[in-house]
Amino acid sequence: MDMNEAFGIPLIMFMIFVAPIWVIMHYRSKRKISEGLSDVELNQLNDLSRRAEKMADRIKTLESILDAESPDWRRKHD
Repeated sequence: MDMNEAFGIPLIMFMIFVAPIWVIMHYRSKRKISEGLSDVELNQLNDLSRRAEKMADRIKTLESILDAESPDWRRKHD
């Protein structure tokens, strides 16, 4: 077995089996990225957005209560 055969056989095996799978997987992942969020991810994002809005409303309520109870609390904690 000479040097060309020792290098050529693994190269041929790579080109027949590994390279096509590699190319297919590469373009499949590119397509998934370009499609955007899945339905599950979109639902999770919407749920997190609703929770953030609720939390912002609660913080505003708490701040208004603190403003009424202790008007100088912001100066003490900033």
